[in-house]
Amino acid sequence: MKNSTKLLSINNQKDYLDLKTNGAQFRIYLLDQNIIRIRGTFDDEFSPEESYALVKTAWDDQTDELMKDERQRVKPIPIKLNELEKGHFAINNGHYTLHIYAEPFYMEVEDENGNVVHKDLPKRSYVEDDNGRRTHYSQMGDHEKFYGFGEKSGPLNKYRRRMRMHNTDSLGWDAKKSDPLYKMIPFYIDFNTDSNVAYGMYYNNSNDSVFDMDCEHSNYWLRYSYFQTDGGDLDVFFIGGPTIKDVVEHYTDLTGKTVMMPKSSLGYMGSTMFYSELEEGDDDAIVNFVDTCKKNDIPCDGFFLSSGYTAGENDGKRYYFHWNKKRFPDPQKFINDLEERGALVAPNIKPGILTTHPLDDDFAKECAYVKDRNNDKDQVDQYWGGPAHFIDFTSKDGRRAWSKHMTDSLLKLGITSIWNDNNEYETVDGSALVDMEGAKDKKMSEVRPLMSTIMAKTAHTAIHSYNPNARPYVVNRAGFAGIQRYAQTWAGDNFTSWDSVKYNIPTILGMGLSGVANQGCDIGGFYGPLPEPELFVRWVQNGIFQPRFSIHSANNDNTVTEPWTYPAYTKYIAQAIQLRYKLVPYFYSLMYEAHVTGAPIMRPLVYEFQNDLKVADESFEFMLGSSLLVANVLDKGQTEKDIYLPVGATWLDLHTNQVYEGGQTITIPVDLGSIPMFLRSGAIIPRALNLMNIHKQTIDKLDILIEPTEDSEFTLYEDDGESMAYQDGHFLQTHITTKFDPEGVLINFKRKGDYPTKVKVMNLSVYCPRMAPINVVVADKTLHRYLNADEYAKAKNGWYFDGVTRQAKVRYENPDVNDYQANLEFTMKDLISIQ
Repeated sequence: MKNSTKLLSINNQKDYLDLKTNGAQFRIYLLDQNIIRIRGTFDDEFSPEESYALVKTAWDDQTDELMKDERQRVKPIPIKLNELEKGHFAINNGHYTLHIYAEPFYMEVEDENGNVVHKDLPKRSYVEDDNGRRTHYSQMGDHEKFYGFGEKSGPLNKYRRRMRMHNTDSLGWDAKKSDPLYKMIPFYIDFNTDSNVAYGMYYNNSNDSVFDMDCEHSNYWLRYSYFQTDGGDLDVFFIGGPTIKDVVEHYTDLTGKTVMMPKSSLGYMGSTMFYSELEEGDDDAIVNFVDTCKKNDIPCDGFFLSSGYTAGENDGKRYYFHWNKKRFPDPQKFINDLEERGALVAPNIKPGILTTHPLDDDFAKECAYVKDRNNDKDQVDQYWGGPAHFIDFTSKDGRRAWSKHMTDSLLKLGITSIWNDNNEYETVDGSALVDMEGAKDKKMSEVRPLMSTIMAKTAHTAIHSYNPNARPYVVNRAGFAGIQRYAQTWAGDNFTSWDSVKYNIPTILGMGLSGVANQGCDIGGFYGPLPEPELFVRWVQNGIFQPRFSIHSANNDNTVTEPWTYPAYTKYIAQAIQLRYKLVPYFYSLMYEAHVTGAPIMRPLVYEFQNDLKVADESFEFMLGSSLLVANVLDKGQTEKDIYLPVGATWLDLHTNQVYEGGQTITIPVDLGSIPMFLRSGAIIPRALNLMNIHKQTIDKLDILIEPTEDSEFTLYEDDGESMAYQDGHFLQTHITTKFDPEGVLINFKRKGDYPTKVKVMNLSVYCPRMAPINVVVADKTLHRYLNADEYAKAKNGWYFDGVTRQAKVRYENPDVNDYQANLEFTMKDLISIQ
């Protein structure tokens, strides 16, 4: 065993600090004012830098050429080493001070206010055990909550959890307890509820590993948590706060922001394995599915095409980049038929090439495969359907071959969306060798979770290369830190149960706090029996708020989960999905916010209300953006629901229009149609009117819902929704601010960008809890007041006060100016006094 208990030397190299101990040696960078890198190794020397996860670096990396369009090379903050007293050293990055103690050796991080936000466990900080496992121990306090860790089951707060980091094909996983799942993101947020300070820890290591967050206890040590890896460096990035919002933003500065997807990716994506497993006529069945959606007033924008379309005509095995001509006799016609209906196709592909695959020899000749431990043969391992070779995405040859076949069989049909599935590489022998950008120095066990991320990058690049103006839509099941730069993700093959509809929520929220803003779960459950009617309705009512929204199933009782599975309940399904489409402008603006800042789309309450300690453990209520609190009905047979409303805002029930003060638990009645939603004071939510298809329809009428009792702001984002033109500045940002006082509400609109908005008619729905306006002025024009709702409905310009909802309804033609104001005046008009 090697234990780092004593500092032997410390050398200032200006750009970094070198430390040697009697155990590990360290290299420390002050990457910026919020990020400190502490790279520790127990080897004789540091191995070359090799990271597919980092987009912000201050050193040369073997992946620099591949990552050149994404990576930002920065100059680290110069090291100024201070010896505060004998054996106590300190360096500072402007916001945080890293203290280094010589004997016993340990490090701690102090913020500007004197809070020790992180501290190694003295005498046991960095350890390599006799089995070669490497562990970083951190001392714990009494007031810590732990969030993130990527895709995990159970409640949001992972205190007292031990979690394994590994990619698995977790069919039918238990939403409360299963671990690990499909993705590996070795990052967490530590929130101290006593100091109200948060920070993050990212471990840049793709070996199998474990996080233990005070699950283990030893009487010989103070309370501790640890990260333990089977190999590689203890490469730790301290991510500063002090808020949880800050931590997520700084972490995504390091690993990348969420990719900007086509707007249509926010629509309902139909899917089921059933349709692509029919012996023939699969194409017609899927087209009929889209038509049936329309007949039932259910919006639909695409179909995730399961892998049955690749089945071999003779043996039924999956042969990717092959179309089964019995099931899909004319793939081009099939794609065109769906396109005419406003539905994209996202075909399923997988990285394992069966040895019976017609293209197996071609891939081998193109040097596309992972090699065996001796590096002289292509590695063969078990896969779905039999023995298979696996594409090596760390190899230029592997990426080139994969892209070529993807282009020839899929992209040339006009497809711009790819569904990467079964890409955990779980069954590949850990001793198999990969190319690693020509270095040929890595085993599969060291890079396993990276393969799926590079697979997503490869698909994204291939789509863009073939059709440079198309905005790629890539969906990935597995992934590592940084997967958000390329793909929308989902939590794999969940089980049909009430536990899943409930505990899938904190799984998505945890992914959002781990930098992956665009995530979802299969609605209705992928594996298991057909969901009962109530469960299905509640699942859809919850699923419409997930960034990825797809009803997808492979039920084990010979059933198919479709929106109209229960005709008596179809109206509830349709109403919920229509609500989703109404919120598309809000969702799209939140997607852009995630693209720029890294902010989650679905947010745990603690993200928005860190000062309210009652929400620190809340797992099931959440915020959609900053304006809308959602408290879905998640338990069978509920007729009442208790809902906690956070301190720091007032809350307006969108169903009853009742206003509640924050900091209390309320009880409301619910029925099968209930979707409890509460508008935060200061909320601004842009909504579409009568949107049924994002592909084919233009949003030319917008309704902005405003709760004006607190000064607020929101940025509405618009672009063409499908091209890469936004990268050249062809977008429109409308910064909306509200200012409230007893005499009125002033709403400012300020536009930036050269994209010509398609919105012709603007509607404002402004809550007026105290009284109706007496006058409404928009862009310096006084609007006519209508007292009759029917007359207002026919008007192009004007306003009307709805006494039931307490909303001032304002309509006007969208002004062709960059800046304008809407002013709702509340001066009391005296109709009685003769004075």
